[in-house]
Amino acid sequence: MERTKAVVCGATGMVGQVYVAMLSDHPWFELVGVAASERSAGRRYGDAARWYIPGEIPDVARSMTVLPCTADAVTATGATLVFSALPSDVAGPMEHSLADAGMAVVADTASHRMDADVPLIVPEVNADHLAALSVQRAGGRKGFIVTGPNCSTAALILSLKPLQAAFGIRRVIVVTMQALSGAGYAGVPSMAIVDNLIPFIRNEEEKIARETQKMLGSWSDGSFQPADIPVSASCNRVAVLEGHTESVLVELDRFASPEEVEQVLRDFQGEPQRLHLPTAPEHPVIVRAEPDRPQPRLDRLAGEPARARGMTAVAGRIRRDPAFVTGIKYTVLSHNTIRGAAGNAILTAELLAAKGLL
Repeated sequence: MERTKAVVCGATGMVGQVYVAMLSDHPWFELVGVAASERSAGRRYGDAARWYIPGEIPDVARSMTVLPCTADAVTATGATLVFSALPSDVAGPMEHSLADAGMAVVADTASHRMDADVPLIVPEVNADHLAALSVQRAGGRKGFIVTGPNCSTAALILSLKPLQAAFGIRRVIVVTMQALSGAGYAGVPSMAIVDNLIPFIRNEEEKIARETQKMLGSWSDGSFQPADIPVSASCNRVAVLEGHTESVLVELDRFASPEEVEQVLRDFQGEPQRLHLPTAPEHPVIVRAEPDRPQPRLDRLAGEPARARGMTAVAGRIRRDPAFVTGIKYTVLSHNTIRGAAGNAILTAELLAAKGLL
C-alpha cells in the first residue's frame, strides 16, 4: 500500500522525538517533514534537536530542514497527516489552522481534548467515539482533529475499560507517581526532585477526572455523554525518568474477586488487536503475579511485537479493598511518552487509516 505522508509538529521536543523515532520506519506512514518553533525553523533537524531518547537520530530525519509550524509549510510537503506535540500555548490555534487546511491532525496536546466535537481516543477503549468526526466535517472543516489523553490517564483508562464492561464502576480513586519526562527535559530542576517527591502537578488531577469520564462515556445523538463515575485523583512527581505508576481503588457495581478481575484484564482486547494494527500490542494490559510489580525500570517497555514496546499497560497487586464491599485495588504502569503520548497517537492514526478515515 502507498504510505500516508506525515509531518510531526513540535518535533524537537521529547515527545516529538519519540514520534520521529517511531515513524522513521513505519510501514503505513512516511515521515516527510519535521516542524518546530521559529528558533529551530530553517536548521537541519540533526542540529536543531538535542536528542534525548535512546539511540541515534533516524537517518530519514537527520538532514531534514525544520519547517515552521504553519499550515502553508506543512501543506507544501504533500502531507495529509499531522502529529502534534506542540506546546500548549500555541497548540490550540495551530491545530485548528492545520485541520482547516485539510489535514488529519492527531494530537497529544491538551488544547482540544474536551471540545464538544473532538474525539479523545485510546484506540482499545473508545474507537466508536471517532463518529464525532462527522460533526467536524459537517461544520465545513476540510480536515479534522483527534486527540489522545493526558499521559497519566492513558494507563488508568486501559485498566478501567475492561472493568467497566464486565462489572460496572461506581467510583475511582487514583494516586499517581509520575515520571520526570512527563514535564519535559527542563521541566523539573534537579535540585527540586533529587531526594524528594513533589505532591503537586498543575491541572493534572482535574484532567484525569474529566478525561476519564469523557472516554468511559458514550457518543450518542451527536454529542458526548460523560460517564457518571466520580474520579478522585492525587498526582505526584517522582524521581523516575520514564513510566507513570498509579495506585488505583475502584468501587465496582457488583462484587468481583481479584481472580475475576485479573482474568478480565488479561482477556481485554480492542479494535487495534482485532484489526492487527502495526503498533498494537498483543495484549493492551499485562497482569504481573509478583507481589512487587509493576516497576517502572522493569515494566515500562512491555509490549509485543517489537514495534509495540512501551504500548502495554502493566497491572499488578490486584486485591480486595476492605473499605468498600465491592472495592478492588491494584497498581498499573505505562510508558508515558509512548503509550501516554506519541505511541498512542500513532496507533490512533493507524485506526483512522484502517477505517478509511485518512
